Amino acid sequence: MNTSVNSEVWSGTWVAERLGVALDGDDRLRDLLGLALRRNPKRAHLLVSNVLGKHVPQSPAVVYGHGVDLGRRVRALLGDEEARRAVVLGYAETATGLGHAVADGLALAPYLHSTRRPVPGVARAGGFEESHSHATSHLLLPEDPALLAGDGALVLVDDEFSTGNTVLNTIRDLHARHPRRRYVVVALVDMRSAADAGRLEEFARGIGARVDLVAAAGGTVRLPEDVLAKGQALVARHEAEADGARTADARAAVDGHAAPDGRAASDARTAPAGAGTGAGAGAGAVPSAAAAPVVRVPLDWPEDLPDGGRHGFTPAHRARLEDALPALADRIAAALPDGARRVLVLGFEELMYAPLRLAVALEERLAAPGTDEERTADGGPAADEGLTAEGRAEEGRTGVGARAGTRAEVRYSTTTRSPVLAVDDPGYAIRTRLVFPAHDDPDDGPGERYAYNVAGAGFDAVVAVVDSVADTPALHAPGGLVDRLAAHTGSVLLAVVPSYVPPYARPALPALPSPRPRCTAVPYAAPQTPERPAMLPDPLRGPAFSSYAPDEVGWLLQDLSHVRLEAPTEEREEAVQSGGAHYAESLPVEYQPSERYQELFHAALRASAARIARAVGTVTETVLAERSGSGARTGSGGGGGDTSGRRPVLVSLARAGTPVGVLMRRWALHRHGLDLPHYAVSIVRGRGIDANALRWLAAHHDPADVVFVDGWTGKGAITRELADAIREFEKSDGVTGFDPEIAVLADPGSCVRTYGTREDFLIPSACLNSTVSGLVSRTVLRADLVGEHDFHGAKFYRELAGSDVSGAFLDAVSAHFEEVYEAVDAQVAKVLATDRTPTWEGWAAVERISEEYGIHDVNLVKPGVGETTRVLLRRVPWKILARAGAGADLDHVRLLAEQRGVPVEEVAELPYSCVGLIHPRYTRGATGADGRTVTAR
Repeated sequence: MNTSVNSEVWSGTWVAERLGVALDGDDRLRDLLGLALRRNPKRAHLLVSNVLGKHVPQSPAVVYGHGVDLGRRVRALLGDEEARRAVVLGYAETATGLGHAVADGLALAPYLHSTRRPVPGVARAGGFEESHSHATSHLLLPEDPALLAGDGALVLVDDEFSTGNTVLNTIRDLHARHPRRRYVVVALVDMRSAADAGRLEEFARGIGARVDLVAAAGGTVRLPEDVLAKGQALVARHEAEADGARTADARAAVDGHAAPDGRAASDARTAPAGAGTGAGAGAGAVPSAAAAPVVRVPLDWPEDLPDGGRHGFTPAHRARLEDALPALADRIAAALPDGARRVLVLGFEELMYAPLRLAVALEERLAAPGTDEERTADGGPAADEGLTAEGRAEEGRTGVGARAGTRAEVRYSTTTRSPVLAVDDPGYAIRTRLVFPAHDDPDDGPGERYAYNVAGAGFDAVVAVVDSVADTPALHAPGGLVDRLAAHTGSVLLAVVPSYVPPYARPALPALPSPRPRCTAVPYAAPQTPERPAMLPDPLRGPAFSSYAPDEVGWLLQDLSHVRLEAPTEEREEAVQSGGAHYAESLPVEYQPSERYQELFHAALRASAARIARAVGTVTETVLAERSGSGARTGSGGGGGDTSGRRPVLVSLARAGTPVGVLMRRWALHRHGLDLPHYAVSIVRGRGIDANALRWLAAHHDPADVVFVDGWTGKGAITRELADAIREFEKSDGVTGFDPEIAVLADPGSCVRTYGTREDFLIPSACLNSTVSGLVSRTVLRADLVGEHDFHGAKFYRELAGSDVSGAFLDAVSAHFEEVYEAVDAQVAKVLATDRTPTWEGWAAVERISEEYGIHDVNLVKPGVGETTRVLLRRVPWKILARAGAGADLDHVRLLAEQRGVPVEEVAELPYSCVGLIHPRYTRGATGADGRTVTAR
């Protein structure tokens, strides 16, 4: 390749002259873009970015700086508060690095990029099609599916915005799953036509969302009507010429003659190694003795730091990478050959960000003293100002032109799947290409891959950066990437970044001898579990199921709203206690509260909201201290918090646990900025927890991160049920790590270690049924409705929306969060210093009451305000025991008892505020803890 290019020649001239293609718009367009041709039945021309770092080697600081600058503009557009709630999504493969850089500029939001590499064990959270691309299907595989479930702004990043089809497809898919109010589209260049711009605006109005656009430059592409046919014919002719040139080169090499320079088309694929270094030179099928040596660089990549955004990349991950980069760059610099003046860092397809950051750090490392201000770490204005527009264009076209004062010049680009015609002409963007086979066992099978503008560019060393999945024999085989590079540079360095796989998707590894290598690659392989359907459905979310916002909770249930399951309370009680049915096979008729009862609910909520907020804060901070390693906060300020530890996954026991789980999630987000995943699962007394829900959780999260959540404890029956169920699940599925400990708001029975309080007080969410629990029924488990591989079921009572107070309950409690910070910190310190070993006092009290009142069955004794309320709402109550002196906490209990004609008996020595006794008249038998009928004595 002739590197002495006239800087006045635009790298789109060759295509423009032959096809009549023109760029109209901003003055910077020609600095940012060149033109090339490709064999594609949908679009012949290709806009080649000079600052993306994909096809054209460029200064890493310039590449990174453009993305960071766009991210800063997005942050200014959104404001810091909304930026914290945003998610940045980049497109594979071309914009994965650009999207990462935008997220870095935004600074406050997590990042995810689409991928074309399926990962066993990681479920899809979405997908879409890229209509004009040679490879269309995009997958979204976040480690935490809740990453895309929020209602904050979604920032979509691509290298160019040409028709808007890809963005429309993305928004359409994700908006159907998780509606949100705002989208921001980010691109280096906006090249839409007026019609395409209008189409996006119309689409935004149709879904009721705002869509903003941020771009470095804008314009349009003028295309003649026959451009596609003419482009395809031009590609075919030049590919035929290139084939002839390669054949001539091969013959010349055999005859001992050097290959001619200045080929019309250059495709370094078939000529023998050492056949020349000009534009027509090719990498040989068999390395020659003169081929460059290949040196592995042990990076010592930080353990469990993601290699990119395929499964999500958070601000905390970015901070870890920033800390590690100087040492990583030092290792690469130390491995470079003496005298290397031009160095290329070559990334690998979707793996763009890690190589880019390594290249930026290496560029800084190799800069001469006194020039650091020219190459800032973030690629900000100083990086751009170091070159004139003409200089940037020249570097973008040729990859040459060292800046004064550097000991070595660093450039960055990546390999790609995209097939582009190479023409060795100063007015054409793709001067040479290296062709090699795929080396990462791609899902779509074997095929060609490409590296552009590398051959003949005069690089003294090439640092190839791949992930461990791509470090295969094919990478090193004759004709592979390493072999191709070795023919065109003085030295090849290979740096391998461990391919990150979410912990829950990793197969169990055999024991390794100590010490264990820190960066051992984890192979992609599905966990060995008993045979069952490969994919359980995604969680149900509001508003399609429940009145909660979609990011508040995902229900691991199936929707049985279409099935009639309700039965009168007395009929249901008799069937259950006679052994004719299990209580989870039907539903009680939903209690519709009277106006007086509703007034009591709202009065109780006003009186207890701050108290509940303290309990929510206490149990949440205790969980964070024990499960995330972050420790409880001190002081009354909000925000911040140590997020470096593991992130708990809240799993509520539906349905009483669900409002508590939502409040705990809100607390963590409000005080610490922690967006905790939250799900609701079914547990049935006598039947255990939903095993399919556990399988879904194990496939999407590390079981060790799961924290089960419930509203309160009574006598501790569910606590014991969960422990037994987890033991059975470990035996049946071989999956370990789930902790059967339950975190509850109130633990009057002293049955758990993690609680907000051990006082028995009114939690208003216990006063009502579905209308305070997202309009969702209690869970259902019936053989004719729930199959072996189904989630347990529940109903969504949409018709009760007019009576729904679920949001009012949550908002009333959340409004008191900030005012209770200090009280919570003091209480958490006290709780953590206390011996919290469960004493099971509640169980002992229930046994005593059962005998004293002649019931002789603990399952008919329901202790605590919450359980007593359930007896009055759902069962056939016999009598209510109330602790003498109990005040307003029992007003609703007294009203319900009055309405149902149930006596309330005051008891002087009662360990609970109240206890509900189920009527023994129906007790020919009662459902026991093992699910079998127990005969009454």
